Parts: sequence; C-alpha cells; structure tokens
Amino acid sequence: MATKETVQYGAAEPRPGETKEGLLAEAAELRRQIRHHEYQYYVLDDPEVSDAEYDALTNRLRAIEALFPEEVPDDSPTRRPGGYVAPGFTQVRHQIPMLSLGNVYSAQEMRDFDRRIRASLPQDAAVEYVMEPKIDGLACSLIYEKGRLVLASTRGDGQVGENVTANVRTIRSIPKRLTVPAGEPVPDRLDVRGEVYMSREAFWKLNEERTEAGGTEFANPRNAAAGSLRQLDPAVTEKRDLGFFAYYLVGPAEPPTQAECLRTLEKYGFTTPEHWCVAKDADAILAFIAAHEQRRRTLAYDTDGAVAKLNAVWEQKLLGATGKDPRWAIAYKYPPEQARTKLEDIVIQVGRTGVLTPAAVLTPVKLSGSTVSRATLHNEDFIREKDIRIGDTVVINKAAEIIPEVLSVVKELRPADAQPFSMPAECPECGWPAVRKEGEAAYRCTNPHCPALGREGLIHFTSRDAMDIEGCGPALLNQLLAAGLVKTPADLYSLTKEQLIQLDRMGEKSADNLLQAIAKSRDAGLDKLLFALGIRHVGAKGGRILAERFGSMEALMAADKETLAACKDIGDVIAGSIVTWFANPANQELLRRLAEAGVKMVMERRQENEQHVFFHKTLVFTGTLPTLDRATAQAMARAAGANVTGSVSKKTDYVVAGEAAGSKLDKARALGVAVLDEERFLELLRSGAAGTAAPTPAPAGDAAAETSPAPGPRTDGGMDPLF
Repeated sequence: MATKETVQYGAAEPRPGETKEGLLAEAAELRRQIRHHEYQYYVLDDPEVSDAEYDALTNRLRAIEALFPEEVPDDSPTRRPGGYVAPGFTQVRHQIPMLSLGNVYSAQEMRDFDRRIRASLPQDAAVEYVMEPKIDGLACSLIYEKGRLVLASTRGDGQVGENVTANVRTIRSIPKRLTVPAGEPVPDRLDVRGEVYMSREAFWKLNEERTEAGGTEFANPRNAAAGSLRQLDPAVTEKRDLGFFAYYLVGPAEPPTQAECLRTLEKYGFTTPEHWCVAKDADAILAFIAAHEQRRRTLAYDTDGAVAKLNAVWEQKLLGATGKDPRWAIAYKYPPEQARTKLEDIVIQVGRTGVLTPAAVLTPVKLSGSTVSRATLHNEDFIREKDIRIGDTVVINKAAEIIPEVLSVVKELRPADAQPFSMPAECPECGWPAVRKEGEAAYRCTNPHCPALGREGLIHFTSRDAMDIEGCGPALLNQLLAAGLVKTPADLYSLTKEQLIQLDRMGEKSADNLLQAIAKSRDAGLDKLLFALGIRHVGAKGGRILAERFGSMEALMAADKETLAACKDIGDVIAGSIVTWFANPANQELLRRLAEAGVKMVMERRQENEQHVFFHKTLVFTGTLPTLDRATAQAMARAAGANVTGSVSKKTDYVVAGEAAGSKLDKARALGVAVLDEERFLELLRSGAAGTAAPTPAPAGDAAAETSPAPGPRTDGGMDPLF
C-alpha cells in the first residue's frame, strides 16, 4: 500500500528530490496494488479498500504516467477497464467493449469536462447532456434475438465477460421477452446494457440470514449483488432479490439520443432509475448533482454520484473513447461520508438467535447529519483482518449509506496501550459457553434459554414488520422483563392496566394506548405472526409465502419437510428450520398460549375481499406519499388482496404516485395505467367499491420538474464499469 503522502499526491510534476527511476518504480508498485484490489473487488467481491482509497491510487498512477507516457505499458490499469473474468463461468466476448467511466470530484472539474466537450465538437453543434444517478451494482449486457433473452454476461475485463444467463433469468425486473408495442417491428438483435443491483432492504436481510447461519456478511450491497449474480446455482441467485436498471442500447437499433434510448428501454419493458433529466449546460449539470445528493438517501438502493452523458449519439461517436473511458461521459463522485474518532471499547451484543456480535463504542462524532457513537464490527475475523484495537483512532463510514461501520484504523495514531480484542469464551448475558463452529464466522451462545434470546425475541415480535405493537419498544420491554411481567410473547396479552401504570413514565393514557395496540395485534394475521415468531431463516416474505400456501398454523405444523421444501422460495434449509422449530415443546406451548390469548392463526381470505377493487389487482407505489410511508401503504394494499410489485408494465392495474414519482408515473401514463394519489387510494381502500380510477395529475415537486422519464443507471466510478 502506498503511503498516505503518496496517495494524496496527484500533481503532474515531480516533487523535489524525485527521480525518473524512483517514480517509475512507484508506478510499477501502484499497478501491482491496483491489480490486487481489482481482483479483490471484481472476482472475490471482498474489497480491502474503499472506493476513495482505490481512486487515490489510480489518480496517483495517472499523474506519474502523464510525466512519462512513453514508459506506460499496454496492460496498465489506466489503459483498460478494471475487472476480471471470475472462474467457474464460460466466457463471452462482447461485440462492443463495455467501458468504464472517468471520475471527477469537484464542480470545477465538471465545468472543465463541459468545456472539453464543447471544444471538441463542431462550433454549431447543440450540446446537451442526460444526467443520471450513479448506481452501485454490477454492469451486465443482455442480448435479445427476435425479442427473446438469449444471453446475459457481466462486463468482466471489458472485452470478455462471464456468461450468467441462467442467473439473470431469475431476476424479475428483467423481461424474458421484449414488450414491443403493436404495429412496431421486433428488433432482430438488441444489446441492452444496465446494472444488476441489490436494494438496501434486501442487503440487510441477506446479511442477517448469513449471520444467523454463521457465515460472513457482505461489505455492501454492490458486493452482495455481485456475489449473488455469480452463484453457480441459479436457485441461490433467485432467493437474493436482485433488481436491474437498464441504461443503454447498443447495436443497429440505437435511438438518436440517450434520452430517447431511455424511453425506448421503458417501452420494451425495462426498469430505469427514478430520476433523470436533460441538462443544457454546466450550471444545469451541477444543479442535478446537488439535487440528487439530497434525494439519494431516500432511494431504495445505493448511489454514490451522478453521470453526465452527451445526449446526441452522433456526438458520442464523433468523440469516441480512450482505451478505458468514453470521452463523452463522466461520473461525478460525492465525497465519501467518513469521519475519524476514537474506539473507546468493544462490547458484545447477543441477538435473538444467540449470535454474539462485537460492536464498537466510539467517542461521539458527526457523520452524514447524525451523531454516531456505535458502529458494527461484524465478527472476529473482521477485527483481526483490520487489526482493530481498543484505544485506536478509526475511520468510520455508513455502510449502505445508513449503518455505521468501522472502515479502517489510523495506525500512525495508535497509542502504546492500545488493547487487542478477543471474543469471549462465555456469553456475556448468561455465562454459558460461546462456541464457533467450524466453517462459521459467528460465535453463538449455547444456552437455549439465554435471557438475551428472550429479550431480543420480544423486541422482534413487537416490531413494526412483525406484530407491530406500537409503543412497545426496547426500553419498555426491558422494564417489563425486569419487573417479571413478561418472559415470552404470550405474556404480553395478559398484561393489565394496573401492572403497567407501576412502570416508570407509564401513565394511565399511555397504558391504555399500549393495551389497545396489543389487542389490535391479535388480528395481525398468520403471515405477520410467522415472521414475529423468529423462526430461523423465515423472514417477512417467507411468512407470507407459508401463510398463503397452508392457510393456518395447524396445517403448517402438520406439514413434513418434503412438503415445505417443495414450496416456492422455501427449499431444504428453511424447511428443516421450520420443522425443528415446531418440534420444540417450548415453542408448542408458546403457540398454545398465543391461541388462548386470541391471536389469530389463520390466513383470512375474507369473502368481501373478493369484491374489493384491489382484489387480485397489481399495484405499484412510487414517490413519497403525503402521510403514509411506502411499507405501510403496500401492507394495506396486500390486506385488500392486491399484488404489490416494483415495476410498471401492461399487467399493472394501478400506480399509486406521490411526490417525486419519476419514471414509473410517466410509464403508467404511457401505458394507460390508472394512477391514484394517496387520497384516492385510501378512499378506494376504505370503500372497497369496484370501479375505475381515473389517472390523476403528476404530483408537484421533482417529478413535475423532470423534463423526461427516468433513465437507466449506471454506476461506475471507483472500480465499477459503465458500459
């Protein structure tokens, strides 16, 4: 690794005392490091440095090579797109190379890019750009012949990629056949370029499942998406809930502009990012960059910048590309959201499945608008690999833009008394042995009755996505446990007002509200209950699948492993976990008591739902609703019998649109899909009366300001390719 001084240096002239021989030797070392980090990133999906650190190495190498261009080897990382072809897949040679993007980091650099573009084009050329979010995923090429998907490949090294056709076919947002409007010819051959990504929600759930299974967590959604797409078993990929954004068309059917390209992709049935616009000059480019920086934290997926592309395809072809980057496009990267602080201690948290997870106790520091005092350390291997010690000064960032994580140690600031950390041999909650099984990354408490399991299980049971008992958070549950009022979830349903008002900060009104919330949870439904019970590997989606398949807790308990495994998206591992859970006498007793308390254990298929306007209809939610968050609105729609999906197609019946709805709203209008605002959605939900909903005007805000529908993403930047 280059020194801190070397990494930061980027001027295209030697510093005092430097020689040509010394700089060329440094360049050779930088190439070695960059190739190593590319292999870690692209092939192993296990990066050792941040994007910012990788970019610093690359920029330093570019600066040295600019001094001695005659000494730059053809295989330098600056002369080709980064990336490798992973073992285990057949190779695919791209007919047109998939290039990566150059990066800029400041407004001035973006203005310089605009000036270079204008100077390189004919004086009378109309210059405009399409601005797109830069999404962090894995670049992919999809080949369609006569409208059918026949081949999918990763970018690989830009010339040769990996054949991942079987895995790509499992991604629901990728059409297996193009949607071609009536009267239009079906393209003979189409090469669609885009980005496979994983949403933050899917990333968190996947890491939770891996932790529970004793595996290692993915570092970020991009690595999780790459690792999921490169599974040798497509069934594994299918369970990972990947998405795809299309952003470019290659070949004889290319539209004349990038904006038209994005509209064509949507017409053919592809999903594109929710925001893009046409920018006429550098001021408009920078306005988009500023607006997207504020908006990106509300998106369901990670973005770390914005991409500017020349709109006119003839201008793109005129400018061409270097060996690595297109000259007509650039990525603006936002500064990494990082901060330095002291690691004061490492504490152990015991989860509801008995996994011991180390957490860093930090000197509070501001990061991304909030104060951070704790951060995840994942597991023992993570701490050892980064050589993290108590007393160190550490660099933290927000993994998936939300979760605080220790990124690295500032070793030059390490104090002499910094203490190495070892995982405890005993559970800190109950004192039972903590063991790490061979092949697993996690330590687990061996006590099946550990109080931490009960506490964390109660927190999960009452959480929003489970039984949704409002007002029953961790602080109150700790009081209830300390007072001996609850031990299991069933005890919640026998609480009295007299018991509650004895607790700290619990008045009569608060007690009444809590009891009402507990009573309401009795009707949460079988799907919510199955998730709330904390059966290993059964998430919210699994609970819904099982509830719909078996209809009652009794039928589910009677099912054998083979019957369970045959259910879509269940499989042997989850089936085995379910059978084991129901075989436990303590769990059987819990279910008996919950049933006695009136908790419903059937999946109600109400007759009136069959007459509901939303029954068996497909709904898509987009934008920010005035009073409802998206998860609540989707749950309300499902309760009325609706199917809720994430992309708009001809099969969509209603689009519920809020502020900044973007391309999904535009596509709904183009296809003639009924559009509802929140008020009309709630009106139909309450009345249940069948009828036709007329489209409503676009909501005010970002969506109204967009000049075009939403485009396709392409992240690239750091080490990620563009095309």
